[in-house]
Amino acid sequence: MLLLIDIGNTRLKWALADPHAAAPLGVWRGMGSVDHVQMDSLATQWKGADVQRVIVANVAGPQRRAELERLLTVKPEWFTASAQAAGLRNNYREPARLGCDRFAAAIGARALFPARDLIVANCGTATTIDAITTDGTFIGGMILPGLRLMAASLSQGTAQLPLIGEGTQSAAIFADNTGEAIAAGCMQAQLGAIERACAAHAKSSGDVLCVLSGGASAVLAPHLGVPHAHVENMVLVGLQAYAAASPAAL
Repeated sequence: MLLLIDIGNTRLKWALADPHAAAPLGVWRGMGSVDHVQMDSLATQWKGADVQRVIVANVAGPQRRAELERLLTVKPEWFTASAQAAGLRNNYREPARLGCDRFAAAIGARALFPARDLIVANCGTATTIDAITTDGTFIGGMILPGLRLMAASLSQGTAQLPLIGEGTQSAAIFADNTGEAIAAGCMQAQLGAIERACAAHAKSSGDVLCVLSGGASAVLAPHLGVPHAHVENMVLVGLQAYAAASPAAL
């Protein structure tokens, strides 16, 4: 069994996949997610799984890496960005400095939608928006605060603006109360950044597909004004595609 792990800024997501290269992408034998403080529970969740290979993308730092290593019985492969992997060329100025989650998500999007010009928007704690060309080149992208982080920063950085509730969302541009005005501003900022990225990419490429993933993607997707596909757990899909293209070392 192939164990794929995405340690994000606030949560760890995992999936068990068929280790064969021809296995369909995004089809899991098991999956789950936990907050960082609940990582000790993972050993129970993986109990009984015949794990032969582990691939991890970690953007949460060395402490989380050490915590995970204590739970694993198989030595993990720590996925990092490189100049080229799984059919994707990395055009970052310093390829190794690209976030491993962004590179994995780009690999996954490219594997699911080959020979397409893509914008990959991963909308979590941070929102990352990256461009891929038809011939498989990762051009680069942008990073901005995620939907919840935007709203929290307004509450923390101002004297009188409230912290909006978890479920508060507004597609209206001109809200008639403060809570919805904050929600509307944050949502329109996210949508606007994604749509502008698509428009900029389309100037040189023409037909662009936006691939959305991340915790806030379900909220944003219904209001996005560009062609898009919603894919859950894009980083894990990318790790699976990387595993298929990169056999385990003997």
